[in-house]
Parts: sequence; C-alpha cells; structure tokens
Amino acid sequence: MSSAMDANGTGAKAIRRALLSVTDKTGLVEFARALEGFGVELISTGGTAKALREAGLKVKDISELTGFPEMLDGRVKTLHPRVHGGLLYIRGNAEHEAAVAAHGIEPIDMVVVNLYAFEKTAAQTSVAFGHLIENIDIGGPSMVRSAAKNFEDVAIVTRVADYAALIEELTGNAGALTRATRWRLAKQAFALTSAYDTAIANTLDRIADAPAPDAPASPDTTQLPATLRINLPLAQALRYGENPHQRAALYSDGSGKGIAGAAQLQGKELSFNNLVDLDACWELVQEFEEPAVIIVKHTNPCGAATGATILDAYQKALAADPVSAFGGVIGINREVDGAAAEEITKLFVEAIAAPGFSADARERFAAKKNLRLVEVRAAEPRPVVKQVSGGLLLQDADTGRVTESELKVVTWRPPSAEELRSLLFAWRICKHVKSNAIVYARDGQTLGVGAGQMSRVDAARFGAMKAVLPLQGCVAASDAFFPFPDGLETVAQAGATAVIQPGGSVNDDKVISAADKLGVAMVFTGIRHFRH
Repeated sequence: MSSAMDANGTGAKAIRRALLSVTDKTGLVEFARALEGFGVELISTGGTAKALREAGLKVKDISELTGFPEMLDGRVKTLHPRVHGGLLYIRGNAEHEAAVAAHGIEPIDMVVVNLYAFEKTAAQTSVAFGHLIENIDIGGPSMVRSAAKNFEDVAIVTRVADYAALIEELTGNAGALTRATRWRLAKQAFALTSAYDTAIANTLDRIADAPAPDAPASPDTTQLPATLRINLPLAQALRYGENPHQRAALYSDGSGKGIAGAAQLQGKELSFNNLVDLDACWELVQEFEEPAVIIVKHTNPCGAATGATILDAYQKALAADPVSAFGGVIGINREVDGAAAEEITKLFVEAIAAPGFSADARERFAAKKNLRLVEVRAAEPRPVVKQVSGGLLLQDADTGRVTESELKVVTWRPPSAEELRSLLFAWRICKHVKSNAIVYARDGQTLGVGAGQMSRVDAARFGAMKAVLPLQGCVAASDAFFPFPDGLETVAQAGATAVIQPGGSVNDDKVISAADKLGVAMVFTGIRHFRH
C-alpha cells in the first residue's frame, strides 16, 4: 500500500485501481484518461466500459473481476464480494488482509459512480410503472455506501463537478488523495444516497396501489404523504437570519426555479429577509397575465398594479404608497426594459425579481451597485411547509382562483363592468396579504392595504388610512367573510362602491342588507384566502 502520510501528514493514499460506472458520462473520458496517466487500473461496466474503450482507454470489464457476467438485464453486475470486499476491507487490518488474500480479492481505491436518473424518469408524464421501477438503482448506491463507509482507504466520486479538482490534487500529490478530500467525498456520497432514497420513497408513497408494469405510474394526489421527507442541499449560507443574532442558510430543491433557484445578476448578497420578501412579491406577481408590478414590504404588498407596460404598472404601483415603497422589494412579471429601469432607479429598492432584464435595463441598474437583481424562472406550485414546536405543518399551495362566471351577486345592485374588473384585481391581491386583510383598489391599482390586523374592522380602517389616492368610487376585497355589518359599513364609508368577499357567515343576510341600504354592490367568491 502506497501512502504519502509519512511525507506530509495529510493521510494521502495513492489510487491504484478505480471502478467507473456512470449514467452521466459528461467529462468521463477526460477524467479516466487522467487516472490512466497516474498508472491507475480502470475497471468498468456496460455502457461506461464501452465509452472508455471507444476513447482508446484500456479497461477491465467488471465480469473479469467478479468471474460472473452481467445478468438479469443488468440488475446484477457489481453486487459481488470481489467488488464490495475490495471496497470495504480495512487496509492494514491483519484479519481483513488475510480474508481478502484467501479469497483472491484485490483492493479498489476509487469508485466513480452516478446513479440512474430516477427523479428525471419519475417526472415524465405517464411514465410506465415498470420503467419507473427499473430506474431504481441498486448496485450504484451499494457501491457508493461501501466506498464512503471505508473513506479511510477509498475515494468515492459521485459528482462530475469534482473531476477537475481531483485531477489537480492527484497531479500535485503524486497520484494520491488526502484524507480530508476522501472525507469530503464520503459526506457528499451519503448525502447523495439519502436524497436518492428520499426521492424514491416520496415518489412511491404517492402511488396508492402498484399498477401493472405497463400501466402509468399515476400519483394519488388526494392524499398527503404518510411520512414527510425533506432532503435539500445547502445552496447558500446567509450572513444572518431575520435578525443579526440568528444563523441562517438557503436550501434549494435544485430545480433552478423559483426564488431559491434564481440567478443573482448584480448587487449585495441576498439576505434572509430579502429572500422572504422576494418570494412574496414573486408569488403575487405570477397571479397576472398582463404586465404587473408588485412592491412588497415585510411580505405584504404596499403597492400593486397592472398596466399597458411595465413602466405604466410600476408608476401606478408606486403611486399607491410611495412612502412604504422606500426600501422595499419589487416583483415584475415581464422582462424589465430600459424605460422602467430608469424610473425604478429613482427609488431606493433592496431587490427586484423578474423573468429577465434587458441590456438597457442592466446598464441603468449598474449604477446602483448594491441593488440586487434576480432573474427568476417560474416554479410549479408546491405544498407549503411551516414549522411549529415539535413538528411541521404541511398544506397544499393556495392555487385557488375565481373567474367572473364563478362570482355570486348577492345584492340588488350588481357591480358594473368596471367595478367587476377592479373586484377581480383586488381579490388576487388580497389573497397575498396577511390576515385579517382588506384591499382597496380601482382600475388595476391598489389604493390602500389593511394587513395583518386582529380585527377585520381595523383592517378596513387601516387600509383606508394608508390610502394616498382618493378612495371614492373604489372597490374593496376582504380575504374572509364579514362576521358583522360593521366591516362592510367601514369600507363603504371609506368610499368603496363594490365589495368582494367569500361569504359564509351566519350573519350574511345582515351584511347583505347593510350593503343594499348603502347601495354597495357585493359578490361572494365561495373561497377564502386566509394567510397566516
């Protein structure tokens, strides 16, 4: 056994024999050629061996090592004592050395493995159940775990991204890897198998009854999982949490979508609070098909608007509450152009989330070096997880929407066409405001937002108090029903001529009667949008 430990104290051990079996062959040939240059014997399986041979590399087939051919359609090829014994035996342990010598087992010093793409297969529409099951890797995770467990003697390589750094270390260390590197690789390996098993368990957990092999592996979406498994890698360490004395970090699902997967184009490091606020404004701005801009402060929209252009929408959103907008974050559902960027630079803004920024916009924003620009790809709605002491709460994402045809007019006066458009706009905004919530709006523009109040009447009063634009002739949205007429009367006194609310109170008749007396048109949605 060759070791550089005595020379430099790093626990470096030379790589003499490597087993390569990968699904993702990116960079494989270059890495294998580098190993061969250090005199490493290459052992491989199936398609990996074929790719290496076609590149002119000398490769020993796994069947030569085990004495058995690959069998059962490739289900069995590396599950053999000469593979796992070569990985697991402790070098220098007299009993282990005697056992491997007696059985003709030779050491394997490195394993290069990545696994069947189970998650990619599971994501396919109408994937056959049998095909899904065949993409559960058995031999790969077994080798990964064996090699990682014996990291003192074996290097386990599971990421293509590590190839270049490993070649560099091997080059500078006479074909050896340090103990620190082997330990880092082992931790990555166990994280990989944990995530892999979590993905399999979560996928199969959603399939109520095992269908026939050629039938679609359709998930049962009516049930929440029997076991909640969350396995996300660290994406970014944050300076601190909501406050400087709290530690914080961002973990990502790896999809590259949503705020967690956004690409930061410029600006200071994103903070915990930036990310929370960006997520709030990004979720809300996705409610709209037309150009829309949302300005958020502490997760609540202080200004929101749609317009003919992003510039138009921004100017309307800012006009709704220019004082609260200072130091806020902005969500935009279109590529930001130069004209909008020029106007936004006049305001102190912490961060902007958008699907893109034109070159002209980037040039204008560059003068604001601390302004964080994040380019976001829309993510599919996911279940929402919240922590409580001793456990977690899980619920479906609130994807509920209402259309004009689903509204129920309950007053003698129906809303006008103009009022109806404003009501639907206000309802979408109200969905994303902390309860109790009242939103005043008109013509695709918020006028006042009453957020997070303990009383619905107070929310109505606070929203009116926050208004800087005239409220007369506006509409109002309430995220839950009015339990008494006083809330309805408060929004009417503020200037609202039409109201949208879920309905469902035992006092609905009294609230409707109050609306009729005041000449206020009112519609019920039949759906509530509490946001705690």
